[in-house]
Amino acid sequence: MKIMIVVTHLLGTGHLTRALTLGRAFAAAGDDVVLVSGGVPVAHLDFDGIDLEQLPPLKSDGVDFGRVLEADGIVAGAPYLETRQQALLDSFATARPDLLITELFPFGRRILRTEFTALLQAAQTAGVPVLSSVRDILAPPSKPAKAALAEELIATFYSGVLVHSVADIAALDLSWPVSDNLRKRLYYTGFVAPAAPTPHPDGTGTHEVLVSAGGGSVGDDLFAAALGAAALNRGRAWRILVGGTPARVADLRAQASANCTVEAARPDFRQMLRGAAVSVSMCGYNTALDVLQTGVRAVFVPFDAGDEVEQGLRADALSVQSGIAVLRAADLTPQSLLDAVAETLAAAPRAPLTQGVDGAAQTVRIVRRIFEDRNAG
Repeated sequence: MKIMIVVTHLLGTGHLTRALTLGRAFAAAGDDVVLVSGGVPVAHLDFDGIDLEQLPPLKSDGVDFGRVLEADGIVAGAPYLETRQQALLDSFATARPDLLITELFPFGRRILRTEFTALLQAAQTAGVPVLSSVRDILAPPSKPAKAALAEELIATFYSGVLVHSVADIAALDLSWPVSDNLRKRLYYTGFVAPAAPTPHPDGTGTHEVLVSAGGGSVGDDLFAAALGAAALNRGRAWRILVGGTPARVADLRAQASANCTVEAARPDFRQMLRGAAVSVSMCGYNTALDVLQTGVRAVFVPFDAGDEVEQGLRADALSVQSGIAVLRAADLTPQSLLDAVAETLAAAPRAPLTQGVDGAAQTVRIVRRIFEDRNAG
């Protein structure tokens, strides 16, 4: 088949990373994959084997998802959004996919409702089935009308919803009101993660405190606390991996103590986790799975600015496991971070998670079954 996956990451890179993992699974199964990305390009991701279509990019204004910005930070006006929508529709018309997958929408990205609805209408006209792809925990709807809108769009345009979780661990009901009608359309795939990483061939990161927070300004407080904690902990090597511009990396590097390495985000990050003493990070979907798959001790500082609760819910659910500590952003200081690191180092080791993490391959199998049932009907 030809699969088109449409994703717009506005703040971090998690949605794009998960969509790319799904795309790789479909490609490995012999499908042609077109991944349409509407966020800011991410240099360190590998799109080999995937046909990447880049829309005029958008990003959020920090944690204000009520408006979107162009890549240079100016507010995206109507002409820009119209150009972007037309580019999206042109990509669909050119690709002529057998299946369309929308990442997160209609459970999120409501600010892009116009372009997504135009795409869904084009797919309906062309007779192309559509699936929604969502992570384990969503941002709960702030108003009943938002949940009602999502359900209306699912009923009108979608053949089902791929929930990338294990129902017994994190059912969609944990963060979203699931009606009986919606429940019938849910397909739990297991967690979507790349294959478990092998040890780093050069041993990079071994016995270090490895700090990561992706791109954008949301990691600034975590990076600042890590720099301070490293300065208090000169007997331990710290490494901070920074997403964003070279200038941002250079600025943080200039503040680092001698025992703290600061560098740009690396594609071998997951391999580095295998040997790290402790991982310090937020608790996005992909990062949480990296921690679980490698078994590394971890301190989660869940992103909770604005009305964000997703990462906090996830971190709390994982903190019952040995070697995982949760530090709230409001309590984050160099000393509190150092104390949390010490706590995890003193905990018993935790075995890497090996079950329920083949969600990408399971997604391919579920899609095949949906198509078979559809054709049989």
